[in-house]
Amino acid sequence: MRNILVIGAGRSSSSLITYLLQKSTTQNLHIIIADVSLELANGKLNKHPNGTAISLDIFNETERKQAIKNADIVISMLPAHLHLNVAKDCLEFHKNMVTASYISNEMSLLNEQAIENGLIFMNEVGLDPGIDHMSAMKVLDSIREKGGKIILFESFTGGLVAPESDDNLWNYKFTWNPRNVVLAGQGGAAKFLQEGSYKYIPYHKLFRRTEILKIDGYGKFEGYANRDSLKYKSVYGLDNILTLYRGTIRRLGFSRAWNVFVQLGMTDDSYTMENSEQMSYRDFTNSFLAYNPNDSVELKLRHYLKIDQDDIVWEKLEELDIFNKNKKIGLKNATPAQILEKILSDKWSLKNDDKDMIVMQHLFGYELNGKKHQIESSMVCLGDNQIYTAMAKTVGLPVAIATLKILNKEITTPGVQIPIKKEVYEPILIELEENGIIFKEKNVPYLGYNPENVNG
Repeated sequence: MRNILVIGAGRSSSSLITYLLQKSTTQNLHIIIADVSLELANGKLNKHPNGTAISLDIFNETERKQAIKNADIVISMLPAHLHLNVAKDCLEFHKNMVTASYISNEMSLLNEQAIENGLIFMNEVGLDPGIDHMSAMKVLDSIREKGGKIILFESFTGGLVAPESDDNLWNYKFTWNPRNVVLAGQGGAAKFLQEGSYKYIPYHKLFRRTEILKIDGYGKFEGYANRDSLKYKSVYGLDNILTLYRGTIRRLGFSRAWNVFVQLGMTDDSYTMENSEQMSYRDFTNSFLAYNPNDSVELKLRHYLKIDQDDIVWEKLEELDIFNKNKKIGLKNATPAQILEKILSDKWSLKNDDKDMIVMQHLFGYELNGKKHQIESSMVCLGDNQIYTAMAKTVGLPVAIATLKILNKEITTPGVQIPIKKEVYEPILIELEENGIIFKEKNVPYLGYNPENVNG
C-alpha cells in the first residue's frame, strides 16, 4: 500500500478525498486524513476501508513529523501560512508535497534543496491558482507553437451561487472562506496593463472599475481587478504583452453594492470595536455615520453615499438586515470586517441542498501573419450540494490528480513549482475534462481596448 497523507479536512478537501478513495483499490492507495478535528476527518473518510482518520495538531512537531515520515506523498490543505513547516519536514524525510496555495517567498527559498533531493513541491494546483494556470498555458503555448505573438491576456474567475439556488438580490453566496471575501482587494493597489499603459486602482476605487463579460448560457457578469496582474508577465512568458488583466467574477451589480461597505469602512480589519458583543446590526451601521439626532440611520446613510430611494442597491442593503435593531452581533472585541462577515454569513451561507457555481474565462489576443485574432475560453462547473461544491471539486480534483501523477512518476521534474509546464498541465487537464471540468474555446473578433488608436 502507498500512503497518501492529506493534512486538513476542511470544505475544499471533500472532492479531493473522494477522488483518492475511489482510486485507492486500483492504485493500491491508503489515504490518511489528518485534521485537528478527528470527527471532521472521519466524516470525510465515510468508513472507507482504504482510509484512516487521525487527529493531528499541526503545531505539535512530534505528531506532524511522525505523520509525514509514514507517508509516501503529502498533500497540505492547510491555510497557506502553515505550509512551510510541512515542506521542511518533507525535505527532512524525502517526501513529495502538493498544495493548492500560492508559493510564498519562504517556500520558494526551498527550491534548491528540493531539486538537490529530487523532490517535487507542486504548489498553486487548485482552482485559482491552479486550473487558471493550466488552462491558460495550454492556449498560450498553442498560440506560440503556430508562430503567434501574444498581445492580450485577460483572466477572470469567480465562485458564485448556481442559478437554481440564487435566491437573494446580491446573486451571491459564500462558496469558500467568507473572511477572504470580506478582505478581497486589500493590501495594495490593483496593478495591470492595458494597451501598453500601466494602470493602478486603489482599494477605495476598486469596486467601481469593473469589466463586463459574457458566458454562453449564463448571461452577463462583471469582473473587478485582482491585486497584482503584473507578476504573471514573467510567469507566463508575457514580458512584451500589451494588455494583462486578471480579475474576480461577480454577477452584475454586486460590486457597486459592495462598494457601500468599503466606503463606510465596514471591511476594515485593523482595529476592534468597543462593545461589539452587545451591538445591534443597526448600531454597527450607525457607528460609521455622523451624529444627527433628527435623522434616522437610513436617511443618514442615503445622504452620505448619495443612494437614491429607487436604487436597487438600497434593497440589497435592506435584505442583509443591516438596519435591524433586534439582531445582536454577539462577537467580543471584533473588527468591522469580522462583524460584516457575521452579518453576511446570516444570509449568504449555502443551505444543505444549495448548489454553487465556478465560472472562469480567459481572453487571448494575438497577432499572426499580420492579422489580429482573439480566443475566448470559458468554463462553468456546478456543484452537487453544500458538501460536494463546485469550489471543492475545482480546488480538490487537480490537487488529487497531480498527487497521483507524481506518485506514479508521470510528473518527474523536481523543485518548488507551479503547474505551467506541459508535462504537468496536459495530463491534468485531460483528466479534469473526464470529470466534467471542460473549457469551451471559440474564436471571436479582436477588439482590445484601443480600437481608435487613441492614447489610453
